[in-house]
Amino acid sequence: MLKCVFRIGGVKRGDDMTSSLYGFEISGHAGYGTAINDKEGNDIVCAAVSSCTMLVCNAITENFKADADVKVEENRVTLTLKEHNGAAVQLLTAFYKHLEALSEDYDNIKLSLNA
Repeated sequence: MLKCVFRIGGVKRGDDMTSSLYGFEISGHAGYGTAINDKEGNDIVCAAVSSCTMLVCNAITENFKADADVKVEENRVTLTLKEHNGAAVQLLTAFYKHLEALSEDYDNIKLSLNA
């Protein structure tokens, strides 16, 4: 099971507080490849999620120059924005929607929002 937990919370923008996505944690394995052909490493669901996860991490830190903590560990990737960055928040929202669409087709992706 791939667990995709997105964090949503208050972000200060000038004198206002707004609620937006500010991070995520992706962990586990989809197990789709092993369910289909009994071979490790052939999981198209994990490959899709892993690829877009790294694209999001790299775009946020390298292209948008957002101040973010990124940790890549065995079976787990986390990203947390340290300060509001509009482009990064938009990309996190698009990433959430992308995973939401994947989770509709593959029930081995569990997607949630945590405050």
